[in-house]
Amino acid sequence: MTTASTPATGPTIGIDFGTTNTVVSMTHGEGPATLVKFPTNSGDIFAFRSALSFHAVAGADGRVNERVVEAGPWAIEAYVEDPLETRFIQSFKTFAASAAFTETKILNKRYLFEDLLAAFLLKVKEHAGDQMAALPPRVIVGRPVTFAGGNPDEALALERYQAGFERLGFTDIRYAYEPVGAAFFFARQLKQDATVLVADFGGGTSDFSIVRFERSGGTLRSTALARSGVGVAGDAFDYRIIDQLVSPELGKGSLYKAFDNRLPIPQRYYTAFARWDQLALLRASKDMRDIRALERTALEPEKMARLIEVLDDNHGYALYKSVSALKETLSSQAQARFRFAAGSVLIEKDVQRSDFEAWIAPELKAIEGAVDQALERSGLGPEGVDRVFLTGGSSFVPAVREIFLRRFGAERIESGGEFESIASGLALIGREADLDLWSEKAKGG
Repeated sequence: MTTASTPATGPTIGIDFGTTNTVVSMTHGEGPATLVKFPTNSGDIFAFRSALSFHAVAGADGRVNERVVEAGPWAIEAYVEDPLETRFIQSFKTFAASAAFTETKILNKRYLFEDLLAAFLLKVKEHAGDQMAALPPRVIVGRPVTFAGGNPDEALALERYQAGFERLGFTDIRYAYEPVGAAFFFARQLKQDATVLVADFGGGTSDFSIVRFERSGGTLRSTALARSGVGVAGDAFDYRIIDQLVSPELGKGSLYKAFDNRLPIPQRYYTAFARWDQLALLRASKDMRDIRALERTALEPEKMARLIEVLDDNHGYALYKSVSALKETLSSQAQARFRFAAGSVLIEKDVQRSDFEAWIAPELKAIEGAVDQALERSGLGPEGVDRVFLTGGSSFVPAVREIFLRRFGAERIESGGEFESIASGLALIGREADLDLWSEKAKGG
């Protein structure tokens, strides 16, 4: 590992490329890190949706001679307006470490993962305007402790990251664990030496780091004690809600007649609801013909009619907004009303927080196991942790917070900057004199 011993004198930049959202932060001089804001018609945003859209534009001869690429909320708008003519991709970070993912074909053009990442980052830069017009040569990029997927290849993921970020013009690309970025953001508030557990809950992964922070001669130093992670987080919670509340109203678990037999509606039609952008692909697949036919033979045809309308009229995004609203309300109330209304489809149900917690029990168990694994690897018991810092959207879920309350007590738990802490911490790391304490380069990078 090379040693970077000279602190940055110009601006520094940290990029938290997330499964759901991407956040960029920069420093200028000795001041605090500031978030890059992206102006939209409804106001400035700093959480830039990690999504891409590719829209075909045909010439007079009918051939596709142009591809209009968009990202973030503009990609969502393009997809919602014209789902069949727009290829929409979100949460593509989950494929970064997958050797099984080699390329995808979009409008007759091949895209590797690094092509998708570069296309996304270039649109981020474009929408940032003057804020990212002149980029420093060095960038600190966040990376998960454990990449998503059944058999993640970390080296492959970082190789792909490297190729994607190089296309923005960065020549010094360094990687810091996402919870370490959050830890650095939090540690600057510490008044005394402390051992800190940082829990970072993203869309696709939940990551944990235990770090010892000490101040010596005015310099903040850290020792990484342990890391752990698990490939489940907010996206998995969303799917559990849909699987319990929505899919049964769209035919899941019901029957259809085939001659003298009664058979279950195929479960595979409902796996697409794991990600709303996959619903348009289901509509365009050969399964759609079978789904339409099932409406005529289903014992509950009204449910299949709802499924067909959700797919035909592209109600997927509206569905996931309803799911997010339920999850948010249940974070502060013991009961909430789930309401999904789109076209003629109306699904309303009262949901107890205890029901939601029962649905996500497998994910909670996996998260709890990863926390215990980090403690075991550090050689510390819960009593050896001075502070716990929770960050990320799912840190608001009471059942998630309860995992930490049981182990550490409320007095040691802090949260804040749930969506900015990682990017801001990364940018602050970028101006440290000894970067090797906090980050590293990819092999060969």
